[in-house]
Amino acid sequence: MGDERKPKTSTVWPTVKPFVNGGASGMLATCVIQPIDMIKVRIQLGQGSAAQVTKNMLKEEGLGAFYKGLSAGLLRQATYTTARLGSFKMLTAKAVEANDGKPLPLYQKALCGLTAGAIGASFGSPADLALIRMQADATLPAAQRRNYTNAFHALYRIVADEGVLALWKGAGPTVVRAMALNMGMLASYDQSVEFFKDSMGFGEASTVIGASAVSGFFAAACSLPFDYVKTQIQKMQPDAAGKYPYTGSVDCAMKTLKAGGPFKFYTGFPVYCVRIAPHVMMTWIFLNQIQKVEKSFGL
Repeated sequence: MGDERKPKTSTVWPTVKPFVNGGASGMLATCVIQPIDMIKVRIQLGQGSAAQVTKNMLKEEGLGAFYKGLSAGLLRQATYTTARLGSFKMLTAKAVEANDGKPLPLYQKALCGLTAGAIGASFGSPADLALIRMQADATLPAAQRRNYTNAFHALYRIVADEGVLALWKGAGPTVVRAMALNMGMLASYDQSVEFFKDSMGFGEASTVIGASAVSGFFAAACSLPFDYVKTQIQKMQPDAAGKYPYTGSVDCAMKTLKAGGPFKFYTGFPVYCVRIAPHVMMTWIFLNQIQKVEKSFGL
């Protein structure tokens, strides 16, 4: 009977392993990056430069304000990153198998990244909505603040006040943004690992750090315009007549383009790049270390 159970154990763990590792690495990275993410959201909401936002937050709200929404951020990683990194590993493994074990060309990696991003965003959209609202809450007039205490309270209130489907408000731009980000992040990382390791002869540590940096840059460059639109949609409030400023993501994009030109979509790019790139880098570095620990335990 013991021999009969072994195949089940050995089959289940390799299947769930990429998902567990992806979620754990994303959550660890979020704990480090949360303050920068908070500043990025405030800049996009028009509260000034990075220095001004930081100064005002410390003066008016205290140090704890930088970690407002952390519970939602961790919940987002537990859903979004678990799904996207896990599905990317599965998709690329299947593609390599179909390619007779040969390395995948860049366009196939990009397609896998696009698909993984869509899958991850579909799972992570409710937590992402809660995160944006918690981070933006302090910028609203006192009468309009939602005063969510944590991510689960935010999700409960959204369902109670607006209905279940409201959890996926802004899901369209969230999914598109995630597809762009993961195409840049996942495809460039795998391609860079091959380049640094095979062509440049870098060691393991240098390869991971170098590929992570490249991955972070492309993730930021590809995704910021979609992130800007997503943030505007998710934080909008109806006016006195009950009318929202935008009817959807396309309307938001067109009005933004008309009002501020194409560079308006790159509002806060330096901070966004500083936030996205280190998060991507630390996600890959944490993932690499988790895999090392598992290997040492024979997992």
